[in-house]
Amino acid sequence: MFHFSSKRKNAVVTEQVEHLNQKLDENQLGRSLDANVEIMKKLFTDVDILIVRYFQNNHDKNLKYCIVYCDGVVNSEIINENIIKPLMLSDAASGHPDGHLVDDLVENVVFINEIKKTKEMKEIVEAVTYGDTILFVEGVEEAVILNSKGFMTRSMDEPENEKILSGPREGFNESLLQNLSLIRRKVRTNELKMKFTTMGRVTRTKTCICYIDKIVNKKILKELYRRLELIDIDGVLDTNYITELTRDSMWSPFRTTGYTERPDVVVGKLLEGRIAIFLDGTPVVLTVPYLFIENFQSSEDYYLSFYYTSLSRFVRLAGFLLTIAVPALYVAIVAFQQQMLPTQLLISIASSRKSVPLPAAAEAYIMLAVFDILRETGIRMPSNIGQPLSIVGALVIGQAAVDAKLVAAPMIIVVALTGITGLLVPKMNAPVIYMRLFLLSMATCFGLFGFVLGLSVVFIHILNLHSFGIPQLTFSGSLQFQEIKDTFIRAPWWEMLTRTKSMTNNLVRMKSSHGESNGGNHG
Repeated sequence: MFHFSSKRKNAVVTEQVEHLNQKLDENQLGRSLDANVEIMKKLFTDVDILIVRYFQNNHDKNLKYCIVYCDGVVNSEIINENIIKPLMLSDAASGHPDGHLVDDLVENVVFINEIKKTKEMKEIVEAVTYGDTILFVEGVEEAVILNSKGFMTRSMDEPENEKILSGPREGFNESLLQNLSLIRRKVRTNELKMKFTTMGRVTRTKTCICYIDKIVNKKILKELYRRLELIDIDGVLDTNYITELTRDSMWSPFRTTGYTERPDVVVGKLLEGRIAIFLDGTPVVLTVPYLFIENFQSSEDYYLSFYYTSLSRFVRLAGFLLTIAVPALYVAIVAFQQQMLPTQLLISIASSRKSVPLPAAAEAYIMLAVFDILRETGIRMPSNIGQPLSIVGALVIGQAAVDAKLVAAPMIIVVALTGITGLLVPKMNAPVIYMRLFLLSMATCFGLFGFVLGLSVVFIHILNLHSFGIPQLTFSGSLQFQEIKDTFIRAPWWEMLTRTKSMTNNLVRMKSSHGESNGGNHG
């Protein structure tokens, strides 16, 4: 029933879009100014923000114009000073034949940086809804699209989820062109390519594919275009739509595309041969392909000492292992393999559990659920009360549970350690929850054997992950320094001799004073 209703809804949406396209094709521009404007009014019925303004030239009363635009997405000053005023006061267009009238207006009268002539209604509709002004001229069967965009945008502040100690403080906002300008400012070469496309049958959301031509892997670029062309959906509002519709492992909890709100991170990825996907209306930018080690990398790893950042990566990797394994390992040992514990520790745990009515596994499930509820509550609440609520809630509930002898004190320590270490890898919030519960279930059923078997399954799954045809976790079979220079450690810049081989065929990054090629892997 669900699949039937979903298919029916998709069929209805497709039918509506095809009807709209047919309607646009049926309406053709003519030489009558009033007829062309009536077509626009008919297409935008019940759209009260559509503004239609008639006016004429002061020197030639027969030269009549009409501009059409959507209020709220245009710059009124541009329309008044650069479009209406010149057209009304100028006499440069007087006496021209109709065939050259529009050319004369475009070249000599209107002061707009971006102008396009068209007869296509689809193009006109898309332009007017995106902040452009449409100019119709009496006796001319062409419309002129004038760039008059004036969107209100958010300031480019540092992203809340990607704050760093050192490095650039700017971040993306919801304006596609402003986001692209941040990249262009950092990469001033003609090799930086920016190709536009639209996604969504109804929303027609503007998308930009960005890459450095001499570095990018052309096979990966071709595969990306192929997958994007297969997307056939009514609307694309965020980059996560693209993530789910183009990913390799559909049901894997691990990400196969990178995401960031920082321009410096995007530029670093582009310099390695990756491709960035920008979407109008969202500050989140996708980067592909995506390696598993990127989950543990931070942009500030390249702005701080390599000694410190290498240690930080070790801590993040250890945090990932601890947050998924500690509850399962505790349950496996306490419930099945008590002989593995030192005598004093075993006696201490046993004495704290003697009054607790629940088995260790039930304690773990309950406390982990409570912790996740508190974490989600803290995230969704306003920032000024969310964090204090999470801390106070955890302290009060944990202490009350121990005093009421519902949960043993060691379990509170285990859950607290699990939660804290989980904060070290914020990019893996969802995978961590699923892997933790999976390992806990295996340990509950089969003890330490189940725990080891579960870890093996997780590791095998990670080994089989791909991102646009590139393995996310690869082993070259050797322990050469260049193979691990930017994985679980961050080598100094002068030792990074090559780019990642799986990303690009252009391995040279810079020449050292000794004539050696230097390269690196920016996260």
